[in-house]
Amino acid sequence: MMKRTVIRGTGRYVPPRLVTNDDLSQWMDTSDEWIRQRTGIEQRYWVPEEGGVGSSDLGLEASKIALQRAGWAPEDLDLIIFATLSPDLFFPGCGCIMQHKLGLAATPALDIRQQCTGFLYGLTTADAYIRSGLANRILLVGAEVHSTGLDISTAGRDVAVIFGDGAGAVCLESLESNEPIGVLGSALHADGKFANSLMVEVGSSRLNPRISHELIDEGRHYPVMDGKAIFKLAVQKLPEVVIEVLKKAGLDLEAVDLLIPHQANLRINQFFAHSMKLPEEKVFNNIQRYGNTTAASIPIAFDEALEMNRIGDGSTVVFLGLGAGLTWGAVVARLGP
Repeated sequence: MMKRTVIRGTGRYVPPRLVTNDDLSQWMDTSDEWIRQRTGIEQRYWVPEEGGVGSSDLGLEASKIALQRAGWAPEDLDLIIFATLSPDLFFPGCGCIMQHKLGLAATPALDIRQQCTGFLYGLTTADAYIRSGLANRILLVGAEVHSTGLDISTAGRDVAVIFGDGAGAVCLESLESNEPIGVLGSALHADGKFANSLMVEVGSSRLNPRISHELIDEGRHYPVMDGKAIFKLAVQKLPEVVIEVLKKAGLDLEAVDLLIPHQANLRINQFFAHSMKLPEEKVFNNIQRYGNTTAASIPIAFDEALEMNRIGDGSTVVFLGLGAGLTWGAVVARLGP
């Protein structure tokens, strides 16, 4: 009998403030047509303008739903893994903060700072903990509050129109089984050569001081992105890593019921589907409604796909993504009871 990592519950949460493309056009020189044409995004959700809501708050709401669906109490957890690029505080990490909000006092918490592939790295890490016997029940969370760190002006529109706030969570459990169930394989990669292609600079240790009026005046506290470079790399790396992970799992593409990519840009996902000769219904997209929620995008999409009955027990799913770092990867899993 082998230890398998199976998914017992999922949950998602987005803040109530809906921001449409037309709303953005009031603050910057853009339009609904311009945004849809380039990204496919129609709307996104942002935390309240007055602030006071961090990524752990969104993660907590998603986690409560996932725990309830798994039939678990917080005390049942052996480990919390929290993926985010937008922590409540510069340090400590969100995992410890959310652990406290769950009413726990000693449960270990691990933060993953892999941005758009945070969920993939987190799922692979959880699988390693479970297979090694170090944990039996793990809560994996991906949550982001982007809106408070965006340049909401014409100067920042190329980045600002893309991102949304939200959280997704999954409960992962060890199961002794010889059947091919749960996480069947993963493939993770990184190339730091492209670190400057998508980054936020201010607050980093290489700056002294880490923050100053001059840096703020230069706008270096806002995210910068080489969109063309990221697009080119994504459409090259994503098909490669999907083929790689399926080979590791001993599966072919026809065995996959649904592919759930990171929701960075609808055009990237459409290009990926076309290059893999996949029918539209085999690739799940919801960026139209949520924007890019980075570490939260795959678990939000996964939870929504389950809710829509696009997948269920017995379905084989591939999660995939590429983002800042540069990092990219894929995980294949078979769902089951």
